[in-house]
Amino acid sequence: MYQSTQIRVSQRKQPLARMIVAAVVLFAGAAATRAADVVAVFKLNGPLTEQPSENPLAVLMGEEAPMNMFALLERLKEARQDPTLKAVVFDIDNAALGLAQIEELRAQIQSLKAADKDVWVLAEGLNNGTMMLGSEASRLMLVPSGEVMIHGLYAQGMYFKGLLDKIGIEADILHCGDFKSAGEPFYRTGPSPEAEAQTNRLYDSIFGQMIERIADSRGLTDDQVHGLIDRAVFSAKQAVEEKLVDKLMYREDFVDAIKARYGDDVKVTSKYAGKKDELDIDFNNPFAIFKMFGEMMKLPAESTNPAIAIVYVEGPITTGPTKQGMFGGGNENAGSDTIRRAIAEAAADSSVKALVLRVDSPGGSALASDIIAEATNRFKASGRPFIVSMGNVAASGGYYVSTGADAIYAEPMTITGSIGVVGGKFITKGFWDWVGISTHEYQRGKLADIMSTNHKWEGDERQVIVDLMNRVYGEFKDRVVEGRKGKLTDDIEKLAGGRVYTGAEAIKIGLVDRLGGFTDAIKRAADDAEISDYELRVFPRPKSPFDLLAEILGGQDKPEKFVAANLTSLPTVAGAVEAIRAVDPQKAAITVDFLRHVEMLQRDGVLLVSPTATIVME
Repeated sequence: MYQSTQIRVSQRKQPLARMIVAAVVLFAGAAATRAADVVAVFKLNGPLTEQPSENPLAVLMGEEAPMNMFALLERLKEARQDPTLKAVVFDIDNAALGLAQIEELRAQIQSLKAADKDVWVLAEGLNNGTMMLGSEASRLMLVPSGEVMIHGLYAQGMYFKGLLDKIGIEADILHCGDFKSAGEPFYRTGPSPEAEAQTNRLYDSIFGQMIERIADSRGLTDDQVHGLIDRAVFSAKQAVEEKLVDKLMYREDFVDAIKARYGDDVKVTSKYAGKKDELDIDFNNPFAIFKMFGEMMKLPAESTNPAIAIVYVEGPITTGPTKQGMFGGGNENAGSDTIRRAIAEAAADSSVKALVLRVDSPGGSALASDIIAEATNRFKASGRPFIVSMGNVAASGGYYVSTGADAIYAEPMTITGSIGVVGGKFITKGFWDWVGISTHEYQRGKLADIMSTNHKWEGDERQVIVDLMNRVYGEFKDRVVEGRKGKLTDDIEKLAGGRVYTGAEAIKIGLVDRLGGFTDAIKRAADDAEISDYELRVFPRPKSPFDLLAEILGGQDKPEKFVAANLTSLPTVAGAVEAIRAVDPQKAAITVDFLRHVEMLQRDGVLLVSPTATIVME
């Protein structure tokens, strides 16, 4: 609260008083301007996770909390509204962003420029993604020894049938929908005609949008950009000549350029709008560690202010809890138990006026997807707005959990749709025969061995599985029709069948409502809830540091966390994956997805998973 203060002066001393007051005001204003001029630097290093991770124990290990999309958008919002901030700098050398994240950040750059903030981008090299992002900047700088490599889109899918044949394992895969091709890598050596046609259409859309973004931002024609892409690689000097970048300078020269533009007194900070309660500890003080522990153990005070709840569905959708890296490296999965409880917690909070579900997931377990979708329905039944914001991918199960929203927001390059079902199991008898291990079976009940890994589904067994999958597929389509009532442009059968779309395509057929990012979805939620003064509240709420410490030490760990150990966490498998990653990161990523899908198929049988999860684009 600010209180007005009246200054009263006598008539006789008024001229002198006015001069003194005016001088003080002018001096204070000038000093404030000099002291407050700020240039904020944001370093985008590696993948940008969606969900913020609160782990004060990382301080003890000297870890710096990784940047995430939620925190970055919050800081950029403050930057737009800060009259003392003159410019934003993005350092994007090691950025590994998804297409939808690039779209969101391009929109943020546009908003900053509209707020009269300069946006500088500095890079030691540019690739397809960073070129799309950097092209929108007010000034795009490249070091003189750097290169620009915009060679277009290249994607590869890996098919594991040959490997499985060699070790005596056979995949028995069924799917609902001719375009539901997520299971093909297990039983084919290449894509089906439907899968190939769909992938080509998808990448035509992405490639066209990529060309359009760079052309519009750099003042070039689409044909010019297409021609540049076909040349692929440019030296720094060539990049300037072709108008791909604005100027060449080393980092030291870049700092000088910032000071020349905004003055030697400008404050350049990489911690702009960071946590106001960052610990300032004097470690020369023997009691400092106690102060640090005391600060760490404080939980944020409970707030009763109007709030918009943010819940994340990030990663493969599975039953059980969400597993997170110890020091905030992102979620390993999107666990239905954790997400269901988070939505229920938000619903029970009377100060929560709306829910925004941020979805960045290729799908996964049909059961887990349905549990999450039902939780959103219960929130919506309370009469409060429910909005979905789609990230890089919100397909199959990721789309399933979105269907009940009052409005769905997607970026033009978001991958979505994939309304279909895939199911199967792996026949491992040949492998055990190969290594010399035999089995003897005992059975009571005609279909007791329906999930046996000794044989494929035949006869009545196969019909039972087909009926199950058709039932799940029917429920999926019914949810879409009900949730998108009056919005679909065609019969659901023509839109489903496992077909995958970009956001730009999905809006034309009614699968999404608006093209826009996370901030657009939040604004829509606030408008629908008729609130203008609100806070964003992430659910589930942060754990107590005592709980985190107990989990790390194993004192309060839940038994299911030990039972649920996965293939990729086994030392031998993890070591093999890391070896592959060292020589071929793209194929390592596909291998991890393959192992996850094997796990989910064996555990759940029926999946809502997008085929794009088995393809990596370079």
